[in-house]
Amino acid sequence: MAVRFLNWSMKHPQEGQQLELECVNNNSDNGVSWIRLDKYSNLHFIVYISKISSTTFPGNKGPPSEFEVSKQGSSYRLVVKNFRAQDQGIYFCIAIIYPMLHFSTGQPAFFPVTTKAAPTTPATTTPSSQATKKDNSQQSPDAGTSSKNTLNSICEVFLWVRVAGTCLLLLTAITITIMLCQRPSSP
Repeated sequence: MAVRFLNWSMKHPQEGQQLELECVNNNSDNGVSWIRLDKYSNLHFIVYISKISSTTFPGNKGPPSEFEVSKQGSSYRLVVKNFRAQDQGIYFCIAIIYPMLHFSTGQPAFFPVTTKAAPTTPATTTPSSQATKKDNSQQSPDAGTSSKNTLNSICEVFLWVRVAGTCLLLLTAITITIMLCQRPSSP
């Protein structure tokens, strides 16, 4: 599975622009869910699209006005009609292909970074200013590693949710069995 901008030439969405994303999933009979990982590492469920194109939005409500979704063959599409600052993040699609949860590659959707031009007048160098310079080459972590760690954490959360649900179901079954076995038998 892979998520990409529908417009292949797009690098960064602009504010107010329509953002079109596509998730291609050839392996699922269950549809896909769209999620967004924001810059604070919070996950936001957007929508589930079934294999027959029915949709489920948060709170089982109708589609929010800011999104459009569709399915064409193995392509599941998400449109953010008016891209805003709060829509920035990494977009993923997820499919449950029994018994595993599969995450797509992530598609970053952030505004372009603007940089300020360096001053054109040369600064005088003093010994004290040279002593305060830092070597930043070893301070910035590999961006790919950070994304992988975040994605691994997300996968672990979904795994533990399934394990907890299974344990709850088993505990319920045991409780019912014990209650039925302790019931006095009728003559």
